[in-house]
Amino acid sequence: MLRKGMKIGKKIDEIIVGDRFQITEKIEDKDLLLYLGLTNDSNPLYVQHDYAVETPYKKPLVPIIMLNGIITSAISKHMPGPGSHIREQNLVYLEPVYHYETIEILMEVQQINKLENLVDIYVTAYKEKNTPVIEGIIKVYPPY
Repeated sequence: MLRKGMKIGKKIDEIIVGDRFQITEKIEDKDLLLYLGLTNDSNPLYVQHDYAVETPYKKPLVPIIMLNGIITSAISKHMPGPGSHIREQNLVYLEPVYHYETIEILMEVQQINKLENLVDIYVTAYKEKNTPVIEGIIKVYPPY
């Protein structure tokens, strides 16, 4: 039973190939601090400017798993939405994302398997100047 006022996401019969969702996120200090505090991840490449400047990246990076969390959250909230569950992810991280950058994530339903109640969602993400940073497929079970 759902909480009062809680809506369920799209079921398999309500999804069509070509359905799209787009989200734009600016990576702020508060987001990074919450993530790093929650995971206890103290990789100097994520938090220490003096260390990062000595690397080929020249400045601190946003952790990959944090970017992944933004994508999976969009799946849980919007496409297919509440009640969905990720079965598999195959994402390639093409370029680093730095603190304070804005990323635009595009998701599109690429394939629907009604027999298995499974949807393939193609994901692409870009940062400033249309630089691709993430590309791949996430297989999702929509809500039943």
